[in-house]
Amino acid sequence: MNDPRDMAEPPASLFYAQWRESLAPPALRETATAAPPERWLQWIWQHQRLQRERLRLLDGRKLRVLHPGFCNREPGPDFRQAVLQLDNDLPRQGDVEIDVQAAGWRQHGHDRNPAYAQVVLHVLWENPAQASPALPALALKDYLEAPLEVLAAWIGADAAPELPPEQAGRCAAAWRELSATQRDELLHQAALVRLHGKALQLLHRARVAGWEQALWEGVFRALGYKHNTWPMQNLGEMRERLQAGSSNALHCQARLLGVSGLLPADMDGRAGNAAHARQLWDWWWRERDAFADCLMPRTLWRLGGLRPANHPQRRLALAGQWLAAPRWTEQVKQWFDTDWPASALTSSLIQGVAAQDDFWDWHWSLHSPRLPRRQPMLGEERATDLAVNALLPWFYAQALECRDRSRLRRVEQRFLSWPAGQDNAVLKLARQRLLGGSRATCLKTAAAQQGLLQIVRDCCDQANALCEPCLFPDLVRQFGSRHPDSSAPRNI
Repeated sequence: MNDPRDMAEPPASLFYAQWRESLAPPALRETATAAPPERWLQWIWQHQRLQRERLRLLDGRKLRVLHPGFCNREPGPDFRQAVLQLDNDLPRQGDVEIDVQAAGWRQHGHDRNPAYAQVVLHVLWENPAQASPALPALALKDYLEAPLEVLAAWIGADAAPELPPEQAGRCAAAWRELSATQRDELLHQAALVRLHGKALQLLHRARVAGWEQALWEGVFRALGYKHNTWPMQNLGEMRERLQAGSSNALHCQARLLGVSGLLPADMDGRAGNAAHARQLWDWWWRERDAFADCLMPRTLWRLGGLRPANHPQRRLALAGQWLAAPRWTEQVKQWFDTDWPASALTSSLIQGVAAQDDFWDWHWSLHSPRLPRRQPMLGEERATDLAVNALLPWFYAQALECRDRSRLRRVEQRFLSWPAGQDNAVLKLARQRLLGGSRATCLKTAAAQQGLLQIVRDCCDQANALCEPCLFPDLVRQFGSRHPDSSAPRNI
């Protein structure tokens, strides 16, 4: 097997990748023993790039992370509403604080601040000489999924929480100094760095669990969309168990909804919905005892503020259809190996993994009324999310593993050609700060959107509300010197 460090190198020919590498702390570039910045620990915790099945607190208790919590941009703990299970205790919900050293808890005054009263876990870099006996603590260093220098290649490349509302930043003037051609090139380079980072995550997971399992976990995460990524990740990790011995879609759906805690027990008075729920229960009641050790509390899911089409019951129903399909993975491979024009990429994927369901094509959830028109479970927006965040990174990871440059170029071409996906709050804010309030239509491809998100992660996430420090002008200066363009406007 190849050394994972061989696969950790970003696309070396890209200026953007070289610039990003230069930001790594000098101590980390020299030795793997240096403590990483606190923001790196936050990313590792947020994305759970850990050997999750081995986690133990400093006091020896086993830790199961059901949900790492939501990143907090306001004063207070780093993550809110995490759901954790210690040993065989009932799951508990609370906040998580992250510090490089255990002493940070008192040095920062957290022990006297009421905002930290709900902290249930103190996450540290390494085992301290002395920790607070009143606060459960976890040292990350011994549980990393890959060496720190490998993780550094993709930290920040995956989805991250939204940024706080801000006014247009200092980056807007620097952006205007680039020509249209330079802007496209910069966004594409940043997008390829982001693709490479996502692929590395799947590659490292595949080396632990196998390629098919890595794909399914990526698919489940993509179906979780923004708010329910981690409950979906937990289900994805149980994929083989949930899929075992069944090729019936209703059976797989019943298992997913039952284990997730999203199968309602009381559906009286809901006519056709109640009848469908009873069909699910006819499967589930026979098996729930067998899954008693992995049941998830309903509170793990965020149901408020979702678009109806993104309700997790509907997403799990789609996952159940795919789990029951005997050749689903082969269908995905066949779709990728077929040449499609850019205009047909999204529709071809939908057709390639299409799943019809007499109930879910007409309902947003088990409690919603019947829709006036059929709504396929996989629409264009979710298909784009699936391709950009799971399928294309998975194919890219395989090409990295076998060093197939031709296949790498094929993935990159498809990635850069994919039509733009759904707009979101981070993109809106980035356009306001960076592009001067441009409309969503200015980003014509999914790669342009991904590139802008990567720039936000690498520049905006490192600055405060006043854009101090702002890394973007220096990025533009260096990029412009490497990629001169006489048509670029100057002194604007």
